[in-house]
Amino acid sequence: MKHLAIIPGDGIGKDVTDVGMEMIDVISEMSAFDYDAELFGIGSERYLRTGELITEEEFDDLGKKDAIYFGAIGDPRVRPGVLEQGILLNMRARFDQYINLRPVTSWHPFVPLKKHFDFDICFLRENTEDFYMGAGGVMKNGRNANVNIKRKLYDLSVDIVPSSSSGDEFAFELGLLSKKGVERFAEYAFMTADKRNEKKVTLVDKANVCTSIYGMQREIFSKKAEEYGMGLEYMYVDAMAMAMIVRPDTFGTVAVPNLFGDILTDLGAQLQGGLGMGASGNINPGGVSMFEPIHGSAPDIAGQNKANPIAAVLAAKMMLDHLGYEDMGTLLQNAVRKCLDGGKYTKDLGGGLGTKEMGAEIKNALRGMK
Repeated sequence: MKHLAIIPGDGIGKDVTDVGMEMIDVISEMSAFDYDAELFGIGSERYLRTGELITEEEFDDLGKKDAIYFGAIGDPRVRPGVLEQGILLNMRARFDQYINLRPVTSWHPFVPLKKHFDFDICFLRENTEDFYMGAGGVMKNGRNANVNIKRKLYDLSVDIVPSSSSGDEFAFELGLLSKKGVERFAEYAFMTADKRNEKKVTLVDKANVCTSIYGMQREIFSKKAEEYGMGLEYMYVDAMAMAMIVRPDTFGTVAVPNLFGDILTDLGAQLQGGLGMGASGNINPGGVSMFEPIHGSAPDIAGQNKANPIAAVLAAKMMLDHLGYEDMGTLLQNAVRKCLDGGKYTKDLGGGLGTKEMGAEIKNALRGMK
């Protein structure tokens, strides 16, 4: 039996995770997949009521699960960054989910490109380092700014002294890559490419400007490519953004540092039909992983049966894959494809179905695939 944690979160998170769990129930009826689930009330409503983001007891409980199924986070009543850093990024760091996995698939006819492309890109975004560590600050009135970073992979203390004591203000953000962090990232990338029967990995960076951190990353990836006997293609992030528009079919496994990965994978989501089609996994290969749609909480349509649940359904598919039920994950994805090919989809894709109706269609298609 697999033990799942369900965190609907905010806004449409509950709407779409409810649909995703309906699919898990059907999968359980159809196969040997057996599970129990515990619901966690982590999100903005509790934060506004109690001031709690996520407790140590919840971290302990979540750490005992086989996987976490997550909805969305964000609330206009809460200052930007509080929920995202205090809950989502905190969980990624606490459970050392160092890979963010985002498939980008050509879901025709929703690809918004004039030329027809069939593509299946596997974006691997490093999820714990780079410029998303919260290592920054503001220096005022000529005073020093101190940065202390303590995590599993590093223990770093930095004193930053401004070049002037004239009262100018300086803001800064530090990007850091550790050798150990890059090595395990590279290992996962080449293992993924090998599993997908590909002969190369594409590494995206900005090594022509950020020469220190991305230069080291290139060296490590190059050595790993030799170990695997595979090719390694380098792409600058700006060139990659352009290439995704004109030749997305030429990419397979793509490894991207944290900041650039956040941007490029949202571009990828639009290429496959919009945020309502994008799913992701925050992966710790030896620990607890978390699966979620990439869209936000969309509080303006929450509870109105308007959200597209497909991204959450595809996140459930990724969770099944991760838990060792790839055949069931494939069935679930095929059920989504059958609905789309049959003209059954939500309003954001040009259809007429609501959240619940879309879920019912996918569920019926899934049951027909026994």
